[in-house]
Amino acid sequence: MEFSTQTTASLHQIKTAALAVGVFADGMLSPAADIIDHASNGALREVLKSEFLAKAGTHLALRRLTGVVAARIILIGLGKQDSYNAATHANAEFVFANYCVQAHLSEGVSTLAAIECPNSTMRSRAQAAAVAAGRATYYYDATFGKREHNAAPKLKKIILSVARNQAGQAQQGLSSGGAIAAGMNLARELGNLPGNICTPTYLGQAAKKLAKEFKSLKAEVLERKQIEALKMGSFLSVARGSYEAPAFIILRHSPASAKTAGKTRKAPIVLVGKGITFDAGGISIKPAGNMDEMKYDMCGAASVLGALRAVAEIGLDREIIGLIPSCENLPSGRANKPGDVVTSMSGQTIEILNTDAEGRLVLCDALTYAERFKPAAVIDIATLTGACIVALGHVNSGLFSKDDALAESLLRAGRDTNDTAWRLPLEDAYQEQLHSNFADIANIGGPPAGSVTAACFLSRFTKSYPWAHLDIAGTAWRSGKEKGATGRPVPLLVQYLLDQA
Repeated sequence: MEFSTQTTASLHQIKTAALAVGVFADGMLSPAADIIDHASNGALREVLKSEFLAKAGTHLALRRLTGVVAARIILIGLGKQDSYNAATHANAEFVFANYCVQAHLSEGVSTLAAIECPNSTMRSRAQAAAVAAGRATYYYDATFGKREHNAAPKLKKIILSVARNQAGQAQQGLSSGGAIAAGMNLARELGNLPGNICTPTYLGQAAKKLAKEFKSLKAEVLERKQIEALKMGSFLSVARGSYEAPAFIILRHSPASAKTAGKTRKAPIVLVGKGITFDAGGISIKPAGNMDEMKYDMCGAASVLGALRAVAEIGLDREIIGLIPSCENLPSGRANKPGDVVTSMSGQTIEILNTDAEGRLVLCDALTYAERFKPAAVIDIATLTGACIVALGHVNSGLFSKDDALAESLLRAGRDTNDTAWRLPLEDAYQEQLHSNFADIANIGGPPAGSVTAACFLSRFTKSYPWAHLDIAGTAWRSGKEKGATGRPVPLLVQYLLDQA
């Protein structure tokens, strides 16, 4: 995907297949729309009187307007002007990019980022435009035998029309947004692949492929014997139920500046992603309905790979380390049984009361492994609990942390990228629910506050560093007719990392 800026004030003379201009529901035209209206002898205002209500998320294509060179003027509804915000803008950019895809266009020009709105900058709006275009052009065809001819999106170029003094900011935003979009689409592709293709071994190969593509990345994939040597008994107990080999993936982004002699290095930030490539629940087997969606149980891992891809493309001046414990969770004669006790890498013993609470069993050993990097912060990302979907639905990811500064930084990054999270409690009083008569800790705390007690479990392995947990069970993929991975929370993670760098 190619992104660029254009600074001409003569919008009616721009030669393009589609030119997007914003209009508000109260009949107000954006400055760009006003220019086109005057050039076309009031054609836009005439349409607004009767044909187009300009509700947010809507559009109307006007072809071959008199006095306008563009083949199409795409009116983008922005809703009421007094409630226009960054989220509305981001959605408007997606509406335009999606129109270009559906109309089989190869390029388009958007004036939407030039419209000021609260709590945003030209850079952030340009970034949102690039992310929107990336979302609109994602196309899955990896496992189809045949697809319709010309089904793949043709959209290859988006141009932002901005003021000359804002072109530099816009280009910076397009650059970071393009990288975020590419990271999101990598995460979506990995998530959408079926479990018989996207195995732990496949995830390891994906990490190595990224390391070949970007010089700042280095990948290492630990196999079973190496994992055993690390005494990751909790992680390996989950892997034992499957014939697929487990993998512990380490992907490091080390910018050139980090290698400069005499330069004071900042402590790295570590991202830990749950990589259960298929989750049948183990002996505590899941119901058959919608079990196919458990291929998405590795979306935490996918988001880590996507985020590392983005920071490598951006050239982030901060060391970032991704850790991915990956395996399958299946029922078999070798699988964990309810009542089993296993020993984690930290030495803490765990009574497994439910084998379908396996994500925390693989993550806890990765969180212990993270200690060796003396990190500035560790963030784990996991499709961890159905309880989080009950609490927050499919709008916000769940955020848990005892570190207020870290939590606020992540929340702000989510707001800035429209990839929002909501902070849930992590109080010591909930820890009592994890009491076991036979081990240091039980792996579940019963039905009440299920997402909270899952986070409480993980917190016992994070005493050595600032830590936050993102439960993305409700946001990592969509069900139903639009079934597919979303690429969240790659935008949140990358924005957080950009802010820290």
